[in-house]
Amino acid sequence: MLARTFEAAGLATVSISMVLEHSAMLKPPRALYVPFPFGLPLGNPGDSAQQRRVLDAAFGLFEDRPPVLRELTGEVDGEVDGKVPGAPVQASALGEGAVRAVGVADEVTQMRHYQERWVARTGRSSVGLTGVPPTRFRGLVRFLEAVAGGDLTSRPRECPPEAELAYFIRWCCDDLKAFYAEARFVMRPEDSGDAVQRWLWGETAVGELIRRVGERMNASDDPLMRQVAYGVAR
Repeated sequence: MLARTFEAAGLATVSISMVLEHSAMLKPPRALYVPFPFGLPLGNPGDSAQQRRVLDAAFGLFEDRPPVLRELTGEVDGEVDGKVPGAPVQASALGEGAVRAVGVADEVTQMRHYQERWVARTGRSSVGLTGVPPTRFRGLVRFLEAVAGGDLTSRPRECPPEAELAYFIRWCCDDLKAFYAEARFVMRPEDSGDAVQRWLWGETAVGELIRRVGERMNASDDPLMRQVAYGVAR
């Protein structure tokens, strides 16, 4: 719907679709269906050649007269026995993780060394929604621990005054999830996206904290908190 609004204003758009049936029904002006798991719209992490091929195919749709829906071919992520894997495992699909011997803040400090190596190696990072540098993530952890404990009203100084608190909580969780994923790519470069998710939700203290934050938001009387909670522990 937004794409059609932008097009009506004279701005050409193209979208990347993860669900072919939805795009066929909605008929956006230009859409490229990709056969990758949810969360990986451009393909495998670190595979810049594959990501460029996806973007080239998407931008190539500008040459067509809308509406156009095209399927990306020849780019299958982790195909096993002819089957494309589903979306990475979600927290809700796993039981409670093991008892952690280290607190969340200390665990975050331990992960920073690996995440910094990822940034040095690749020159990029998905961390940054909150605007808080990883060197100050212990403060984000303390904030999320307060949220998990029931405080859904206190705004940390890092939260922009124009931002809804529910969205800032989500940004904190997303920054931590991206931070841990990048650290894991250095620790275990052979891990698949599914393996990284299972590690995050099943073996880390931060995964357990984010799960509790999502549960607390979902139990709130605030409709926005409940709405935003859906994507927190995913």
